[in-house]
Amino acid sequence: MNNTPSPPPASDAPRRTIDIVNASLKRRYARERRFRRLGAFAVALGLSFVVLLFTDIVSKGYTAFAQTYIQLPLNLSAEVIDPSGSREPATLAAANYTKLIRDALRQQFPDLTERQALRRLYALVSVGAGDLVREQVLAEPALIGTTPELWVLADDDIDMLVKGNIDRTAAPEDRRVSDETIGWVTQLEQQGRVAKRFNTIFLTHGTSREPELAGIAGALMGSFYTLLLTLLLSFPIGVGAALYLEEFAPKNRWTDLIEVNINNLAAVPSIVFGLLGLAVFIGFFGIPRSTPLVAALVMTIMTLPTIIIASRVALKSVPPSIREAALGVGASALQTQFHHVLPLALPGMLTGAIIGMARALGESAPLLMIGMIAFIVDIPSGFTDSATVLPVQIFLWADSPERAFVERTSAAIIVLLAFLFLMNLAAVLLRRKFERRW
Repeated sequence: MNNTPSPPPASDAPRRTIDIVNASLKRRYARERRFRRLGAFAVALGLSFVVLLFTDIVSKGYTAFAQTYIQLPLNLSAEVIDPSGSREPATLAAANYTKLIRDALRQQFPDLTERQALRRLYALVSVGAGDLVREQVLAEPALIGTTPELWVLADDDIDMLVKGNIDRTAAPEDRRVSDETIGWVTQLEQQGRVAKRFNTIFLTHGTSREPELAGIAGALMGSFYTLLLTLLLSFPIGVGAALYLEEFAPKNRWTDLIEVNINNLAAVPSIVFGLLGLAVFIGFFGIPRSTPLVAALVMTIMTLPTIIIASRVALKSVPPSIREAALGVGASALQTQFHHVLPLALPGMLTGAIIGMARALGESAPLLMIGMIAFIVDIPSGFTDSATVLPVQIFLWADSPERAFVERTSAAIIVLLAFLFLMNLAAVLLRRKFERRW
């Protein structure tokens, strides 16, 4: 008897193959769906952290764009401010405007006679309130001899109290403001003499040790001069280096070494460039520290790799037929590059330059090494004036213990992020507007 099993029918083999293929397809589709869900989850998680970060910054910083002022009837007596009647700016500036503010405060609370209580009363207004009143009188001398109702800058603790950052119901030992001061502020609020107004000081003044007088104008101008000089130095050098390496340099071991070093420099930590600037530009060449000039030189070295790499990519994107056509009609190699290739690659080069400038705008580590951390009150007016930049100003304010500096730190971050957003948006718009697809 033959026990050899009979082969399966011919029709069963294709069916089993199809079942195997269908089963594998189901597994592959399931893995693909899981991968898509994981990718979507990763994107959603990243966006949620970004939204959380921005929400935290904005919630802490938007209040800095409003500042508390107290309205007081100031007796701008001509006998006190300008006894000679000359209206000379020097005479008007020498008057004691702080005394006028204190006299107005005593008129609002005539029952206070004790010296210690009066000192606490005077602390309702900023120590720089008299300087701000002086600026108003110098700008409008017609106020002399009148008793106008002027808005006087409040102290930072009063500002925090009015904004709700200091709990009035907390225990006295848990807050910086006493019950007596809260009573005075409440009385002024009931009289309509306390109000929050747009904080122009934050945008027009330099930094200060008093939070209510601190502004970002000095840091903004320092960043402006630094970025302007960085762009003027790095863009021509970067484009020239990219053009030479991509179009004219011979392909040998030396150019390969240069290309490898350029790519490596793009990944070097920024603090290294600060050490280089400290040793070379300040130590060897003697360039003054804490100036936009030395900061721009350091930022130029740091942004050059980014600009060179982006410019080379832009040059590679231009079709070879453009070069061949230009050379075919008799143009020289230099004319071909400057008249035909560069205009077509320029949008990509500008995009790389803007991205490099955005990186330079947000850097602080290399600038700390060259002295940009100095406390600079005056607003710089040139490339060689002592200055700081916005990221370093944020670093300095973040280290201050006062609660009012917390909101100013967040507000400065908002301004910095706005500039970075605008610069990146400009890069995207330039690329979309001038980019050509071949």
